[in-house]
Amino acid sequence: MDKIDLKRELKHLYQPSAKAIAEVDVPAFNFLMIDGAGNPNTSQDYRDAVETLFSVAYTIKFALKKAGRMDYAVMPLEGLWWANDMAAFQRDEKQQWLWTMMIMQPQDVCVQDVESAIAALQRKSLASLSKLRFETFHEGRCAQLLHVGPFVDEGPAIERLHAFIGERSALRGKHHEIYLSDIRRAAPERWKTIIRQPMQ
Repeated sequence: MDKIDLKRELKHLYQPSAKAIAEVDVPAFNFLMIDGAGNPNTSQDYRDAVETLFSVAYTIKFALKKAGRMDYAVMPLEGLWWANDMAAFQRDEKQQWLWTMMIMQPQDVCVQDVESAIAALQRKSLASLSKLRFETFHEGRCAQLLHVGPFVDEGPAIERLHAFIGERSALRGKHHEIYLSDIRRAAPERWKTIIRQPMQ
């Protein structure tokens, strides 16, 4: 059984340049998702959401591999970020941030697979398990680039991205980040984050 690597298969979406901004058309994908609010650096809800997402994602992966259906690399954590008052988002007032954390699933993962994984994890008392949903997300036309470095230094990259979109169209939707690095192991100056913004 060959191992599927969706990041490699979807290279134009998950391996962008840090120098050049790319315009991409993101098709519909299925995601495990959990919504929340608050500062991701201090919020227990955020930590619980991330733990739950990865627990369910790996439970699905190992179940499908054991059943001989497929083997694949679990996709990276992604986040949609916004605020009811977008000025608060721009001012970096993290306590007012709203977020959806999510992990993309292979096309052949179905609702029953997700439900089976949730049932298998009930005994672990994951705090966010009841908040998890399995949903299709279609982002469409976007611009993106790779940011290398700590999250607090993303500002110039975001400004470049917004300027690129402003010259061609207009912003729409939610600020989207894809976390390619394990921040528990990599030094902050080596963190790799895809910054993606939907455009009209």
